[in-house]
Amino acid sequence: MQERTHTCGELTAKNIDEVVTLYGWIHTRRDHGGLIFIDLWDKYGLTQVVLNPQIDQLAHQEAHSLRGNFVISVRGKVRSRPEDMINPKLKTGEIEVFIEQLEILNPSNTPPFTGWEHQEVGEATRLKHRYLDLRSNELQKNLELRYQITRVARDVLDKAKFIEIETPILTKSTPEGARDYLVPSRLNPQKFYALPQSPQLFKQILMVSGMDRYFQIVKCFRDEDLRLDRQPEFTQIDMEMSFVNEKQIFALVEDMIASIYKQTLDIRIETPFAILKYQDAINRFGSDKPDLRFGLELVDVSEVVRGAGFKVFAQALDDGGQVKAINIKNSADSLSRKALDDLTEVAKTYGAKGMAWIKIQQNELQSPIIKFFEKEILDKLIKTVKGEPGDTIVFSADNPKIVADSLANVRLSAAKLLNLIEDNLIKLVWVTEFPLVEYNEEQNRNTAMHHPFTAPLEEDLEKFESNPNEMRARAYDLVLNGNEIGGGSVRIHRRDIQQKMFKLLGIEKEEAELKFGFLLDALQYGAPPHAGIAFGLDRIAMLLAGAPSIREVIAFPKTQKATCLMTQAPSEIDSKQLKELALKYDLS
Repeated sequence: MQERTHTCGELTAKNIDEVVTLYGWIHTRRDHGGLIFIDLWDKYGLTQVVLNPQIDQLAHQEAHSLRGNFVISVRGKVRSRPEDMINPKLKTGEIEVFIEQLEILNPSNTPPFTGWEHQEVGEATRLKHRYLDLRSNELQKNLELRYQITRVARDVLDKAKFIEIETPILTKSTPEGARDYLVPSRLNPQKFYALPQSPQLFKQILMVSGMDRYFQIVKCFRDEDLRLDRQPEFTQIDMEMSFVNEKQIFALVEDMIASIYKQTLDIRIETPFAILKYQDAINRFGSDKPDLRFGLELVDVSEVVRGAGFKVFAQALDDGGQVKAINIKNSADSLSRKALDDLTEVAKTYGAKGMAWIKIQQNELQSPIIKFFEKEILDKLIKTVKGEPGDTIVFSADNPKIVADSLANVRLSAAKLLNLIEDNLIKLVWVTEFPLVEYNEEQNRNTAMHHPFTAPLEEDLEKFESNPNEMRARAYDLVLNGNEIGGGSVRIHRRDIQQKMFKLLGIEKEEAELKFGFLLDALQYGAPPHAGIAFGLDRIAMLLAGAPSIREVIAFPKTQKATCLMTQAPSEIDSKQLKELALKYDLS
């Protein structure tokens, strides 16, 4: 094989009259009688090569057997294209290579689909033949973007004096919110490793070790139900720092995110980012990951409608609930009755029993519910939500969680329906001061809203015994256009407080020693104050690429059933392997 001199996306008019050697795949082949034109492809681009029988009769004859997807090498002279054949869309569009020598390196069967061209191919077929799918320009660009994101992140963290440290993949099973993937140990029969859901405990141990600033671009594993933005194995940009506070972490992260946008998409991001306390986010947007590209904020009208004759509102308030509204500006004409019914179904999906509405017309109010309200209450209601002619007001009445969930999703659905979201707008916001714990009715105990190692606000430390459900965490999430892309917290660095946290979560002393004894031991040997954050690389790449799911930015993703259609994983193992692992099938 002759040495490749250029890629298929490199040659320009500057290379005219040079003799070059190219390698690649046949993208398209066109027979124009005497001349045969081939678009030769590699990941860098396309080059048109020409087979002329007057230059090389043997190569021309061999070209008749060529088909799409054949891998070939060609050697020839670069020439300028005729004026009427220049392709301004290609970097190589001014030139073509007249072949003097051609070699077929590998023929190809007819593929089930051509990755280079958009075709209506089912995702199952694409994933089964992922090696073809990955030839598409879109996926090539997505994976290049993903690489550039990690390159920029590494550069920023390196300049900030971080070092990259690998943590174990085979580790101990610890409760962190999702099911673990378990790996049996052959050398320790009937015992199992767990694949890490995150490097959380190891990076805290590294801070106790005095490493000061750690980062890692790391694989994590969670055995949970999947959706468009979840995979059983995913990648985090993970970091931890000693002797820092939230302000310092925010500044570092904002520099990293701004650098990623600038160096990958040439977009300038303004810093610092906005900050919202958790409760403010819930009160105003119904969500702890609010999309700030549009308004439609929630307004509490509980006291305005209290005492009115509308039973739905009255019952919710009597049960300790609330009534909230969204004023959808200038929508009275565009929101049809069917559209309102569709929004009502959205609300029901998230637990609401229904959704009331009022349209404000020029001289009247239109709604099935206005007959239950006195004019004075209606006037006050309209004033509270800043209603004007042309507006539509929608309501939810229930317990605070259902009201928040239902209106948050009605808000988003209405914005999409009315085209209120500017796709090119980028809104980043920190959400802070989450509740430390939340009560899980199914488990009949408190669970950590983030994880058990998150520190409470110092002014809330005294509430461990008296009022733990009012404790706020020193936790923070970074939200991009309604998507959580990263989250972290200041950690508990004192053994006594960590033990109190375990007790609050119903983890008794014996269980805590069994599962977290190594961490508790470490905390009593001079553990520094420390904090960290982790970012979902897959999700960041998906959002920056404008892809519909994270499967479009992962080279070899799993399906929603956590299977790999290309390799057919997971698969059964034979009895010999089971015996070596001291395991057997339970077919009962």
